[in-house]
Amino acid sequence: MRLELGRIKIKDVQFGEKTAVKQGTLHINRDELISLLMEDGRLAKVEIELARPGESIRIIPVKDVIEPRVKVKGSGSIFPGMVGKVDTVGEGRTHVLDGACVVTAGKIVGFQEGFIDMAGPGAEYTPFSKKNNVVVICQPKGDLAKHEHEAAVRMAGLKAAAYLGEAGKDIEPDEVEVYETPTLKEGLNMFPGLPRVAYVYMLQSQGLLHDTYVYGVDAKKIIPTFIYPTEVMDGAIVSGNCVSACDKNTTFHHLNNPIIRDLYERHGRDINFIGIIITNENVTLADKQRSSNYTAKLVELIGADGVIISEEGFGNPDTDLIMNCTKIEDKGIKTVIVADEYAGRDGMSQSLADADPRADAMVTVGNANEVVTLPKMDRVIGDIEAVEVIAGGFSGSINEDGSITVEIQAITGSTNELGYSLLTAKGF
Repeated sequence: MRLELGRIKIKDVQFGEKTAVKQGTLHINRDELISLLMEDGRLAKVEIELARPGESIRIIPVKDVIEPRVKVKGSGSIFPGMVGKVDTVGEGRTHVLDGACVVTAGKIVGFQEGFIDMAGPGAEYTPFSKKNNVVVICQPKGDLAKHEHEAAVRMAGLKAAAYLGEAGKDIEPDEVEVYETPTLKEGLNMFPGLPRVAYVYMLQSQGLLHDTYVYGVDAKKIIPTFIYPTEVMDGAIVSGNCVSACDKNTTFHHLNNPIIRDLYERHGRDINFIGIIITNENVTLADKQRSSNYTAKLVELIGADGVIISEEGFGNPDTDLIMNCTKIEDKGIKTVIVADEYAGRDGMSQSLADADPRADAMVTVGNANEVVTLPKMDRVIGDIEAVEVIAGGFSGSINEDGSITVEIQAITGSTNELGYSLLTAKGF
């Protein structure tokens, strides 16, 4: 499969009479967008606000972040199975409004949403502070069940991103990236002197409000399977979960997975990137065993010499992570895992809820229990009281001067387990 990503650089967002991209600015007809989203009978009210880099704004609570995109050439449409038909994507050309994001917010769905600061020290923990954010604030109807509430907000974000993406359909991109993946048979015979590396991509799927969707199917209903890397880049996987904000893979993260990008970058130089296996994270022991057995079998089947495994979430999914790791290692295949840590506020506790001596190669993306105090922002989009409910916050998080004290667990994308984050390590 060959996918061209045409990146249209967005430097500003503004409201205007017509939704269009002009000279790097995304203009949005607010009333038109609201009317589109209000077609969903589950919503009582929709508001649209803008938040730009450097503005003294706190967005809370945040459910998802989505990058506007549109298919220009090739089969399917963006977010297949959700807002588009269930056609295979991952080839042709897709235009990206690079620098713009849709952020869904509003009444809290579950307790594990987070927040984004657009300025101040909090902005240094989230990559989304650097984006021009179109915030979709959804108020569901009062009698809506939680799972319907989540679905309505999820679909509002995807529809808004698809609507805005259309503005870039006929725009000449500032740059075009090309990603090409051969068939498995062809790929295995390429670069015979290089190690074959596969990617095991764990998707959050632990029940109500802990879902990820693949071509519109809840990932907890699938068994591990192959997927082309370009399918992921083209919207085949979207977020539908309300796990802790720090390590939630938002839809933006799936579209811009840096592990996939890095593997493409190294392909043909020092590795042979042979493909992706997606697998779910489960609740019951039997389901964990089934998925990890199947994952290890597929890794062996394609002849991988090494595997990178990324996790989403923490605690219970750590068991899935270690099962995947140890069963692949037992087949003589080297693994590297990518995860964040919950090592306590002093950093002295066990980092993962499960462990094994065979899991001896790990990339850490930070300790989510680190505590920070962040200053009051001039403006809040949403409800500041949610900070005392979301994971990482607590009763008393709001201080008398309007500042907030939280674990960085509450900051959207702060310890993302795909590595799309701003934390780094320093040697001493």
